[in-house]
Amino acid sequence: MNKESTLKRSSRRAMVLAVAMVASLGLAVMAVAGPVGTASGFEDDDGNLVVDSTFDWNGFAPTTWTGTAPSRTTSKTVASGWALTGLEDASATTSDSAFAGGTKQDKECASVIGAKAPNKDDLKRVYVSSNTVDGDIYLNLAWVRIPQNTTSPSAHIGFEFNQSDVLCPAGSDGLVERTEGDMLVVYDFEGSSTDNPTITMRRWILSGSCEVGSNSPPCWGESVDLTALGFAEGKVNTSLVGPVVDTIAPSPPETLQLNEFGEAGINLTDAGVFSADECTAFGKAYAVSRSSGNSATAQMKDLVGPGDINIANCGGVIIRKVTNPSPDPTDTTFNYTTTGGLDPATFALKNGENRDYGSTVFAGSYSVTESDPGPNFELTGLDCSASDTSHGTTVLTDLATGTVSFDLKALDTVDCTYTNTLQVGAIEVTKTRKHAADGPGDHPHAGVDFTVNGVTKATDANGVACFDGLNFGDYTVHESTPAGYLGEADKTVTVDNTATCADDPFAGETIAFHNTPLTNVTVSVDSQVDGGTASTISCVGADGTVNGSTGANGDGSLTVTNLLPTDPVVTLTCTVTVDP
Repeated sequence: MNKESTLKRSSRRAMVLAVAMVASLGLAVMAVAGPVGTASGFEDDDGNLVVDSTFDWNGFAPTTWTGTAPSRTTSKTVASGWALTGLEDASATTSDSAFAGGTKQDKECASVIGAKAPNKDDLKRVYVSSNTVDGDIYLNLAWVRIPQNTTSPSAHIGFEFNQSDVLCPAGSDGLVERTEGDMLVVYDFEGSSTDNPTITMRRWILSGSCEVGSNSPPCWGESVDLTALGFAEGKVNTSLVGPVVDTIAPSPPETLQLNEFGEAGINLTDAGVFSADECTAFGKAYAVSRSSGNSATAQMKDLVGPGDINIANCGGVIIRKVTNPSPDPTDTTFNYTTTGGLDPATFALKNGENRDYGSTVFAGSYSVTESDPGPNFELTGLDCSASDTSHGTTVLTDLATGTVSFDLKALDTVDCTYTNTLQVGAIEVTKTRKHAADGPGDHPHAGVDFTVNGVTKATDANGVACFDGLNFGDYTVHESTPAGYLGEADKTVTVDNTATCADDPFAGETIAFHNTPLTNVTVSVDSQVDGGTASTISCVGADGTVNGSTGANGDGSLTVTNLLPTDPVVTLTCTVTVDP
């Protein structure tokens, strides 16, 4: 820890002096919040658990304790963002969890035994709470011990916070291996006339100077007095505070007599625990009573925990992709851009995929924008309701621009799902024909096959065939022309409107085909005397002249095929020349 920079940061906090008022009937003490509690909004140094103005331990009530006594746990997060972890411990029994005699704080993965702790070191439970307020991360600690048999018992309690989840070998009762940067906060109360404890901190180091000079790394580094720097404050319920009532105890309310309760508040950001360029997360914690405040001689006594916590300077961001329909028949890739420093800054997703940045996103302002998914897709949903914003994160969504903007707070997770609907259209084909039996003009032509995108449908009684479920794009409409009619060539239709065949009114694409019946004309010559005459035949129509002649015996014919009716009536003139 850089002590010089830590000292400089202390100027951010004003020091507040305790104020005393003398009443006409005696001396009364008015508790005035210290700088840490004033900034955090947690009454961390009045020693009474009661919510007097902002927030205090009893503000978590009611709580639910789970597990089996006397090793139950509780956890709760309230609307203001304060998160509580409570750990219960056996007391006044030889089956209580403890450390072997002589075990020191530097001992990693120490063996846990069953033993009864001395009266002043016998803890009943501990509380840990944390929150991020105005960018700073605050930690509050509290301990409860059994009734005391002296009037001014000291208290020396180490609160250890670990980053690893790798369990120590068997016999360590759930302790985890230490990692560089783990945190040890020691609460020292000497039991004198003052009720103010001293709060110190040290970090687990792999190189450098150990707190205990005779030790060598890995070890707990040099101690830093947080109370002297103005980064921590606390209180014990001595006679200046009096008995207090704990309403978050396993069987509330529980009255705690003098010197049975102590608390403290720490600004971890000011204390240098968290930096602006490195994510740090503590997931395990335990408390241990110590024989004294001198780490060189202090022996670890009663063990409470370990338990799960979550104290970190980073949050999480997850962006999910869903298409409608799912699975996506087009296998489309959707592209995203971000602001604020997310890494990677751009990414691409397909249906069912997600971009999970993990819990490694620093608190701050960010945005994620989906690129225009058209023409085949439309952004139809942007839902961030799965987000955890219990620590104050704000999330804004803009469906029109495909953007989610958020001010991420530590420990929160922004979890947003982009839903894109496949844009499909329809083509309605109308088929008409000229048919004398139906009267003049054009009439619906039923039973004619049309093919679009590999699908063939016949026109109905209204001469209509409709094709839907078509992705946006160009399609070829092909007619299977019925015999006796002149059909039309294939036509290209561009689908760019969302529609189905069931729409009323129909909003898709329309295309018309018209069939004209064809006529064959045959002119024949039959010589009554075979070979008696030789004839020629010539027909003139819209397509020109067609000539023909009889055979050797004077018989023959000429057929003009596929004549189209015209308006006015088509005329075909045929001339037969008989030559004897």
